Amino acid sequence: MSRDVYVAGVGMHPFMRNAPSGRDMYFTAAMETMKDAGIKFQEVGALYNGYIGGEMMEGVTFAKDLGLTNVPIVHVENASATGSCAFREAVNAVKGGECDIAMAVGYDDMIKHTRKRAIMAMADKPKIEQTILPAAFFAMWATRRMHEAGTTVETFAKIAAKNWNHARFNKYAQRQAANIVTPEEILASNEVSYPHTTKMACAAGGGAAGAVVVTKEIAQRLANGRPLVKVTGSQAKSEHYTDGHVFLGAVIGPEDLTRVTTQALYEEAGIGPDDVDLVHVHDAFPIEELMYYELMGFCGKGEGDRMVADGETSIGGRIPFSTDGGLTARGHPGGPTGLAQVWDAVTQLRGEADKRQVEGAQNAMIHMMGAGSICIMHMLQKEA
Repeated sequence: MSRDVYVAGVGMHPFMRNAPSGRDMYFTAAMETMKDAGIKFQEVGALYNGYIGGEMMEGVTFAKDLGLTNVPIVHVENASATGSCAFREAVNAVKGGECDIAMAVGYDDMIKHTRKRAIMAMADKPKIEQTILPAAFFAMWATRRMHEAGTTVETFAKIAAKNWNHARFNKYAQRQAANIVTPEEILASNEVSYPHTTKMACAAGGGAAGAVVVTKEIAQRLANGRPLVKVTGSQAKSEHYTDGHVFLGAVIGPEDLTRVTTQALYEEAGIGPDDVDLVHVHDAFPIEELMYYELMGFCGKGEGDRMVADGETSIGGRIPFSTDGGLTARGHPGGPTGLAQVWDAVTQLRGEADKRQVEGAQNAMIHMMGAGSICIMHMLQKEA
């Protein structure tokens, strides 16, 4: 069985540095999601909880605050792509006929989680990941790009500043600047690992987000005058062997992983890069976003720098990226990140994004990487 799937509701708890308990954030995001969809918890036929840093039974326990309904509950974990995977599981549950309404909720507090991991790692056998942190891997990727393509630190700063400025109009973003952020301010912040500074690095904190997916018949019933948002593509890939493959410390795997997953998504959705109106990516550092411009087919190899210089990836440009601030400024708690991307994409396609609105948005592409490494991508479409 293969049925069309629609996003009927999305919701969030603000991403923040000093976050409340995971239980409180989970409850808020879940309730906001069901309210947006116009459903009650007893209507949910499958629930997928995405979290990285919690305890074994947390998700099931937190769900009891929503009600005791016999609903099947599954804990999903896939590093940074956890929320995206939870969403994909919900999509497949409805698509395959397991239920008519499924919900995915992601939550985490990356600051608390990182502290706990650091303590555990100290007692473990030495690994390369304990010596070379993700920031260093991304820095090496960035300096290689600078060497091969002549990319400058100013290009990275412009990408980060763009995302900070997109987040200014996202009430759920962790980093909401009072004034326009300039590339000069980005470069003036403390260095993390050359060429990246603190304001280029993804914001770590806590947060939660959710989404409800349903059949077309239910989506039409719940629409309440809003446009229907259809899931036209859902792809998941793990890395494959390439020459010079690095097996240890694969934070996001080889570049080709994103290219292969993107191509599969285009084929499933029946569209190409010229048809996409906005994109969300795993932009933990600006080097990632820059590379994805090219790997996703929005420009040729080595042309991403020109896209940045011409403002093509800003709201109002040819193909806006990270319209809610991205990992850089909206934040990256882990579990809910991919679902936060879904929240913004749905808001955009409904025409409800206010000052962040991408005019005439019809297709939104969502991309997340997970350490290990895997790539999860979705295409959402505003149905005429």
